Amino acid sequence: MAGESEQSLLDQHKEKHFTAGEIVRDIIIGVSDGLTVPFALAAGLSGANASSSIILTAGIAEVAAGAISMGLGGYLAAKSEADHYMRELKREEEEIISVPDTEAAEIAEILSEYGIQPHEYSPVVNALRKNRQAWLDFMMKFELGLEKPDPRRALQSAFTIAIAYILGGFVPLVPYMLIPIARQAVVASVVVTILALLIFGFAKGYFTGNRPFRSAFETALIGAVASAAAFGLAKAVQG
Repeated sequence: MAGESEQSLLDQHKEKHFTAGEIVRDIIIGVSDGLTVPFALAAGLSGANASSSIILTAGIAEVAAGAISMGLGGYLAAKSEADHYMRELKREEEEIISVPDTEAAEIAEILSEYGIQPHEYSPVVNALRKNRQAWLDFMMKFELGLEKPDPRRALQSAFTIAIAYILGGFVPLVPYMLIPIARQAVVASVVVTILALLIFGFAKGYFTGNRPFRSAFETALIGAVASAAAFGLAKAVQG
């Protein structure tokens, strides 16, 4: 009856936690780089008096290369995380078998850090020792602070970052598709991209729990500084 009552309370209380943190992180990585890098490249080439067609060609090539590179980086990072988890899982499993008393003492130490007294955590320790899988899961989470990664995480991360990079990267290039004169296109590109950076920064701040308006300003500032630096360097080299 107690278990049913607790489940009923849990069903009634649905906590509204945001659980898509990894996906949002990948989108932020992809879009932020996608908006900034091609933007700076286009601005730099505009400063060198390149034509819109050349800027567009170089920009598309950069977006393609950047998406592949960023996606591969996301894949390798997620794969490395999964490999690390499996190595630690195997090591922890071996320790539970070879030195169970030591591992049990570690459970007691972990629980004591939460203010649980010996007479309170002893039944918990004994219960975990009878269930090896639960014991292993407990040690992975509370001793090592590792969560079991989703086996699809590496591919999802690569795909999400790459698509986000492409979507972000085409924003500063659209004006060059529509305006043949580069000096006019760069102005439109700056306006469109700064606006996109402001919107993206606001959304990033909103979803990550930071101050949205400050996030919007900081994101737009970083993009503006990067493009201004590229434009200025191109002008300086040309001069």
